Amino acid sequence: MDADEAEALDRNWNELLQELRVTQTGLQILTGFLVTLPFQQRFTQLDTFERGVYLGALAVAVSATVLVLAPAHFHRMLFRQQEKPWLVLAGNRCARASLYLSALAVTTVTFLLFDVVLGRAAGAAAAGVVALAFLGVWWGVPLLTRRRSALRRTPRRSPRS
Repeated sequence: MDADEAEALDRNWNELLQELRVTQTGLQILTGFLVTLPFQQRFTQLDTFERGVYLGALAVAVSATVLVLAPAHFHRMLFRQQEKPWLVLAGNRCARASLYLSALAVTTVTFLLFDVVLGRAAGAAAAGVVALAFLGVWWGVPLLTRRRSALRRTPRRSPRS
């Protein structure tokens, strides 16, 4: 590995760690919120379906938390073992998977909250809106930006005389 490649890997690793720090905090708050719900008095009033949705949301949030924490543990386990290329690749995969699971957890929690407060139809509608928001912001915005950038890079033809 040459110096330029090593510098790029270090830069990529540091950027990944910054992203993970932001994601980790939100996930820990969401997971902590979910963990406390069964200890609330009103939790016993949830029907079987709502408890299933709750457990699904909790499982997804915990899975996302495991994935967002994994790169730091990988780094500790492989410290000074010359595995930076693998760390960056595996860390990126864990980060992406944890983001997808985070979106699913937030969508599921939204469904549960609206379902409990306003009913099942409102829960489904709210979850649909949240899912569309994630799709639009997380995929739509970057795709539009990529397309706009590609159009700017396309050489313009000069008009023929």
